[in-house]
Amino acid sequence: MNITVSEEIVLRPVELEDARPLFDLIHAYRDSLRIWLPFIDYTNTWEDTRDFISSVIHKHPDEKDDVFVVLIKESIAGLIGFRSTDRANRRTEIGYWLAPPFEGKGTVTLCCSALIDYCFKVRDFNRIAIRVAIGNSRSSNIPKRLGFTLEGIERQGELLNKRFTDLEVYSILRREWVKKS
Repeated sequence: MNITVSEEIVLRPVELEDARPLFDLIHAYRDSLRIWLPFIDYTNTWEDTRDFISSVIHKHPDEKDDVFVVLIKESIAGLIGFRSTDRANRRTEIGYWLAPPFEGKGTVTLCCSALIDYCFKVRDFNRIAIRVAIGNSRSSNIPKRLGFTLEGIERQGELLNKRFTDLEVYSILRREWVKKS
């Protein structure tokens, strides 16, 4: 199921055929992306990207997280989706990345908003979290703009560039989003 974000932006479920163009984006912008994305150092061939996509696609439906390519004017710009989904407790987390040429235009904020609507209205979830490495102000501005609450700091929550990094943990509840919408 595609999610239309705007006239120019569509979220489409990731497919194996996306491996090469996604890897090409990662490879072209590796130095910029690796500052905040730990998986970049483990993505050395297009097959690594294919293996990640395959792991997403072939999970059991009860364990599957929805992951989407971000299409801007039909060009792949990055990924966004759910992770660490806990269906029993109706909660999930949103993760995202865009290649640098597509950053700074409000795209991720719009995409997150669309996913939040989908998650609360279609999937009937109750809680969504976003975790952001301390210092990644561009990324932490996204949950702030969307009305998320900063819950606290997850100490050394991510291994980033061979160092453990603290993460800001933001969340929003369904009742808070409904009031906002």
